[in-house]
Amino acid sequence: MNERNLAGLAATVLQPGFVGTAPPDWVRRWLADGLGAVVLFARNVVDPEQVAALTATLRAERPDVLVAIDEEAGDVTRIESGLGSSRPGNLALGAVDDPALTEEVARDLGDELAALGVTLNYAPDADVNINPANPVIGVRSFGADPHLVARHTVAWVRGLQSAGVAACAKHFPGHGDTRVDSHHDLPRIEASRGRLDSGELVPFRAAVAAGVQAVMTGHLLVPALDPDLPATLSRRILGDLLRDELGFSGVVVTDAVEMRAVADRYGFAGTAVRALVAGADAICVGGERADEAAARYLRDAIVAAVLSGELPEERLAEAAKRVGQLAEWSTAARVGRPADAPRPVGGSPVGLTAARRAVRVSGDATGRLPLTGAAHVVEFAPPHNIAIGAETPWGLGAPLADLLPGTTTVRLAEADLSADPGGPTGGAGGRPLVLVVRDLHRHGWMRTAVDRALAARPDAVVVELGVPELVTGRLHLATHGATRAATRAAAELLAGIR
Repeated sequence: MNERNLAGLAATVLQPGFVGTAPPDWVRRWLADGLGAVVLFARNVVDPEQVAALTATLRAERPDVLVAIDEEAGDVTRIESGLGSSRPGNLALGAVDDPALTEEVARDLGDELAALGVTLNYAPDADVNINPANPVIGVRSFGADPHLVARHTVAWVRGLQSAGVAACAKHFPGHGDTRVDSHHDLPRIEASRGRLDSGELVPFRAAVAAGVQAVMTGHLLVPALDPDLPATLSRRILGDLLRDELGFSGVVVTDAVEMRAVADRYGFAGTAVRALVAGADAICVGGERADEAAARYLRDAIVAAVLSGELPEERLAEAAKRVGQLAEWSTAARVGRPADAPRPVGGSPVGLTAARRAVRVSGDATGRLPLTGAAHVVEFAPPHNIAIGAETPWGLGAPLADLLPGTTTVRLAEADLSADPGGPTGGAGGRPLVLVVRDLHRHGWMRTAVDRALAARPDAVVVELGVPELVTGRLHLATHGATRAATRAAAELLAGIR
């Protein structure tokens, strides 16, 4: 095969991101030359009409192009990054534990994505959050019980794909038992093969059996499966386990190849080539490197690897064929669907209903709920989680102020507290005090501040927007996520309007 044809195959397996709210010229050129997919991030989203116009422009260049997005419909949201998701995330749905509701929420999301022209969603997160200290999964998981995670993963896949949008279960073989964020370094999972079979792999087996169209690899070192290579680069994990043992025949997508867990060790292009050799079919890139130079660098490296013999030509052709088969599935799934106009900004009614069902109250609420009037809200802000995105707003103060006018809010990070010896309760006066935390159990400084505030104001209400591993205070609310829907549901409960 000549180099031009090899370049076309290499472009087919790339899933690059780009900067801008319309496709740049280089993306349009590449689509004509074989580019098989693009991935959208929050930077590409203004409103539904703009996204629909963007995807229509892409399809004018290549009708079967896969348009992917990383939309978990929870704390990780792209289509609602400006406001926060109007749906609850996985942990909230797991707390309710009604698979029919999970399927309904996923179908509702799928309908919205389909109307926007999105055809592949990097979701659901099928990780089992075995380690509560996990810094990157947490509320993105349905929970810590493998079988609960499995039944909701299946429901999510069915709901999303019934709307004609391909689901992508991630992060294989499971990112739930880690203390390291793979955006920054390589996590190592010291679990036996038996524990993996009864834990992390349970939801992925279920997703494959349910017909999930894609699986995303995790940049994870799992010695029980491969002592030498992370999953993204491991034939043992992608071939022997995922393909042969689990029977998966769809598209294997890498997590972003610029992530430091792999790029620092194997190089940016080296990771892409090694992943293809190991059995991956599509290379996700562009969260951090989103220009033509990065895409060209990867394409040329793939071509060079074929010419040198490092990457067998038939392996690249197989990968491109699977991407084409997913594009065919996507095209067929859209046939006969009504051409719904993009929904206006405003949110998902079923999402708010689900979020209300997910709120859990611990302690004695008698005489303490609803609040007696306008409150003072103190929000403790943990370090930024790169997977969620700094642009996504969160917090309880704004929705509570909508329901209880006069409510005031202050947001404090660790540095703010160390510089403020007066403590976090000073602005409350005699008003009700609400302490808002995210993953209180993971942040010692936050725990110290909350203990200090409760000592001064034992009547304060604690609202946990993360994983409710540590329940403290006389009255505690857990939303199981920091989405717009979750905080609205908590605010309604505090204000007594439901």
